[in-house]
Amino acid sequence: MTFQDLGLCAPLLQAIAELGFETPMPVQEAVIPHQLQTTQDLVALAQTGTGKTAAYGLPLLQRLSGLTSAPSDPVSTSEAPAPSEASTPAPSEASTPAPSEASTPAPSEASLPASSFQPGPQVRSAATSSQPVPLAVILSPTRELCLQIADDLESFSRYLPDVRILPVYGGTDIMPQLRALRQGVHVIVATPGRLIDLMNRGAAVLESVHTVILDEADEMLSMGFSESIDAILEGVPEKHRTLLFSATMSREIERIAQNYLHDAREVVVGSRNEGAENVNHIYYMVRASDKYLALKRVVDYFPKIYAIVFCRTRLETQEIADHLIRDGYNADALHGDLSQQQRDLTMQRFRQHRIQLLVATDVAARGLDVDDLTHVINYGMPDDSEVYAHRSGRTGRAGKRGTSICIVHSRERGRIREVERLIQKEFQRGTLPSPKEICSKQLWKVIDDIERVEVDDEEIEEFLPEVRRKLEWLDKEDLLKRLVSREFGRFLAYYANAPEIEEVTTEKKEKAAKEKNTKEKGKVHRRAGDHEAEDGYSRLFITLGKADGFYARELIGFINRHVQGEKVEIGRIDLRPRFSFFEVPESEARRVLQAMQGLQHKGRRVGVDLAEPSPSDAAPSSRGSASSSPRGGKPAAKSRAQRRFEKAQQSEPKKNSRKARGQEKTGSRKDKGHRKDDWRQFFGK
Repeated sequence: MTFQDLGLCAPLLQAIAELGFETPMPVQEAVIPHQLQTTQDLVALAQTGTGKTAAYGLPLLQRLSGLTSAPSDPVSTSEAPAPSEASTPAPSEASTPAPSEASTPAPSEASLPASSFQPGPQVRSAATSSQPVPLAVILSPTRELCLQIADDLESFSRYLPDVRILPVYGGTDIMPQLRALRQGVHVIVATPGRLIDLMNRGAAVLESVHTVILDEADEMLSMGFSESIDAILEGVPEKHRTLLFSATMSREIERIAQNYLHDAREVVVGSRNEGAENVNHIYYMVRASDKYLALKRVVDYFPKIYAIVFCRTRLETQEIADHLIRDGYNADALHGDLSQQQRDLTMQRFRQHRIQLLVATDVAARGLDVDDLTHVINYGMPDDSEVYAHRSGRTGRAGKRGTSICIVHSRERGRIREVERLIQKEFQRGTLPSPKEICSKQLWKVIDDIERVEVDDEEIEEFLPEVRRKLEWLDKEDLLKRLVSREFGRFLAYYANAPEIEEVTTEKKEKAAKEKNTKEKGKVHRRAGDHEAEDGYSRLFITLGKADGFYARELIGFINRHVQGEKVEIGRIDLRPRFSFFEVPESEARRVLQAMQGLQHKGRRVGVDLAEPSPSDAAPSSRGSASSSPRGGKPAAKSRAQRRFEKAQQSEPKKNSRKARGQEKTGSRKDKGHRKDDWRQFFGK
């Protein structure tokens, strides 16, 4: 089927052909003929990005062209008012343009079907008036979507110059909008709040409106515009048609449909509340403190990612964006605390692919329409399952495949199941990519980018002799190493000692672990130090932790500052508020212990000792200390490391206290242990 088969007129066909429209999308096939041939109200359920604007915009423009600028159109002529009913000037002064001014083709090409919309007396008066009045109102939830709809309608009506379209929205000066309304418009594209303001001022007079379109109706209701929509619908003539477009059918949408739509036809593209067909749904379950680290791994694994990262709050949005920017990613934030000018600039840069990752709240991103997103990343599940349907619908558009990724913790497992029932899609549990997999992907990207570099011999010819002279002391192998290190160094440096991310197990295992921890409460054990040392390494205990300002970098620097001679290779590090564990090669353990005896930090003595657990307890044991008392004798004296550990445990704040939670910053890559291997592990020696 083609757009011509749908009954569109020649000017519209020409305009959409120039825009690259070839084949109608399913929602357009269902809605366009309905709008052209009937006066029935409509409820259309379709995902974001399925072509809804063209579905309602093209037939609306065709109707308006027949009312405003097509004297030969049967709708305009057959429905002309009788002399006794006419409220317009004499025929010579009517708005029927001269043949040279006509902007529509012959009746055979531009005329509407015989059963098309029949305008009432007010509409006929508006059609023949010298001053255009609003005939259609399109409501959208955000300023950005409002502007986008208006831009699309302007593009569609390129060859219908007599149709006037005006976007009105908040967050900007109202005076230009007031002046434009006084000059006359046919279509008002508005956000509910600003339209109510204009109605109250008497600038937006809707008594001639015959069509009301609610775009993204579920979004408007979720943003609290229910009362505004009620007021607007009560302000239009009783005899009008209402078109409601939504991605999901909630109870509130059903209420609006029952109260304001009459004998409405329902058009469903796919299934009710179904998720986008071309989108894969994946979730990674990690601990809450590891979510930012997991986000970095996901982003690093897809070098050509172009994504929106959705956060729940404005504060979280800004924090995550700041972390990404600090870590070298091409990212920016979009949320309501930014000025309108900042938001516009950010969205423009993202549309132009000058930003690779946009960290946004749901409200701020609702007006952003981008067709080529590769991923949507949910930094936690939204409270409303229908919000997820909107988020995931932003990728997988225009026949392309997309991926919706959720980074969640164990408490959000239930929301995953709720969303699965809503969108009728099954989520796949993913395994976070390993450092080796990520580095391999990034390396091949570097190589691919080098291969694709276009060389202009003429431009660089005069510089090549000097370059050859400068680099002649390097052989091919050295040059390759330096090139890879320069282009690839950030990932090698980070993933050489990347923090380990422990993925959360199933609910039953987690519950059993919690019960075990409860039973063992009060016992002395190592908690974060439960890991055994890796092969070839010794595990040491030190009475410095995060409360002392010690993270991985500070701890490594402290050790190497006080251990003379060759630099110590540090393996895995486990940080706690009051103490820490770290691993060194077995051959280096004695040298480190001897060098760090008797040290002080800010006037406090620093204790360092071996932390290998004995079979009878989980606390660190000193070398050669007994783990149990002899039969009938006194209990064996506790080792120095045990005493230090227990003292640190007693002074450590409880895990669930506010203070402890406040000390663990989300997104800090230093809160976890580090891998001992350097970057050579990823590619062999």
